[in-house]
Amino acid sequence: MPHPFDEENKLQKNGLIHIGNSLTIQENQFVEPYCLLGIPPKNADPDLKLKIGDDCYIRSHTVIYAGTTIGAHFQTGHGVQIRELCTIGNNVSIGSKTVVEHQVVIEDDVRIHSQAFIPEFTIIKKGAWLGPNVVLTNADFPLGKDVKNRLQGPVINENVIIGANATILPGVELGAGCLIGAGSVVKHDVEPDAVVVGNPAQKIKLRSQLRYKDTLELVY
Repeated sequence: MPHPFDEENKLQKNGLIHIGNSLTIQENQFVEPYCLLGIPPKNADPDLKLKIGDDCYIRSHTVIYAGTTIGAHFQTGHGVQIRELCTIGNNVSIGSKTVVEHQVVIEDDVRIHSQAFIPEFTIIKKGAWLGPNVVLTNADFPLGKDVKNRLQGPVINENVIIGANATILPGVELGAGCLIGAGSVVKHDVEPDAVVVGNPAQKIKLRSQLRYKDTLELVY
């Protein structure tokens, strides 16, 4: 494997990038300045490795901890933080200032926009799309007794769309292909293909029924 700062590997030469000893990186990477890659978590197993696949672009001020595995064609915005023990698939994009906590699963072809929060134990399945400032949660009673043993992240199924500023409460499952309106607060599971809006979010129709107002053509 080429050295991480080798021209052939296309990983930008810059002394302002810190790459830990726990990094395994593949071909054709580009990492902008001020990134921290392969940072060992506090009191972590020293054998934890950060693995990043081919053809990835990691923008400035991104921090990715050791123990996470990332597929090919991955890209970040600026200032992304990804904690340890996450599994991220191929062709995933994570927007600027988004935080992904530890033990999160993100499958292939997921798009997460800027300033989203993804807590521990969240599962985001193939093709899901999260708008800016989306907040997922995993604790019904923060600071409650035994809360660390009661955390339950949401499950975002295939091809779900979550509009900007929506909040998804702990343990909620969003059915495949559903659409969550901007600013909604989702307290209960959502059926596949449903469109839900409001606080608390309520079903208004099916995604397959959505039409453009001007032409009445189907949106999806």
